[in-house]
Amino acid sequence: MDKDTVIRRELHTGGAGLLVRDTGEGEASGRTIEGYAILFDTPSAPFPTDGDTEVREVIAPEAVSQELLDGSDIKFTLFHDRQLLLARSKGGKGTLRYTRDSKGVRFSFEAPATADGDKAVELVRSGVIDGCSFAFSTRYYDRDHVRREVTEEDGRKVVTFRVMRMTGLYDMTLTPDPAYPATSVNTRDLLSGFPDEAPPRDLTAYHREMRAEARRRL
Repeated sequence: MDKDTVIRRELHTGGAGLLVRDTGEGEASGRTIEGYAILFDTPSAPFPTDGDTEVREVIAPEAVSQELLDGSDIKFTLFHDRQLLLARSKGGKGTLRYTRDSKGVRFSFEAPATADGDKAVELVRSGVIDGCSFAFSTRYYDRDHVRREVTEEDGRKVVTFRVMRMTGLYDMTLTPDPAYPATSVNTRDLLSGFPDEAPPRDLTAYHREMRAEARRRL
């Protein structure tokens, strides 16, 4: 795969800590929805695979800069449906507010006075919706954008793609449950297209020791 190939990704954020901020006047009348749309250093749900390899994805803190957030046109929707638009930030301005901290990207917005806004408030307040997803793009086969770590756990190969840099951030959405990550290419293509697969960590250490021993014998 060409390292300049841009792949669009969609990833679920578990543990988003969604809530509706109430007014504090004894009634649950608030309409501000807030939580984390992106969590840093948190493994995703496993990608669907055909074999025994487990594949996950992690977003590094440096992947989402303030410049990326402020320069993006981010639409906040319900159920991944862009017709169910709840908030928006375009060029850092709009009804969608966000802050970047050590945990991730936290958002808040005032639910609009529409049927979709009313539905979002009720579903989040009741706990029916407790997660978010976000869509982004990156150059998956460029090591400056994505790094791959291969380890072995309990005899099982585990591949972790660590996103170091995004090329675009497009939308965030309220969603009721963790879905498998969606991608514009399937997992097999991601695995086969990534350059120079590293061996599991324990074998890497073993080979390093063997090379060191060979140098000592010279």
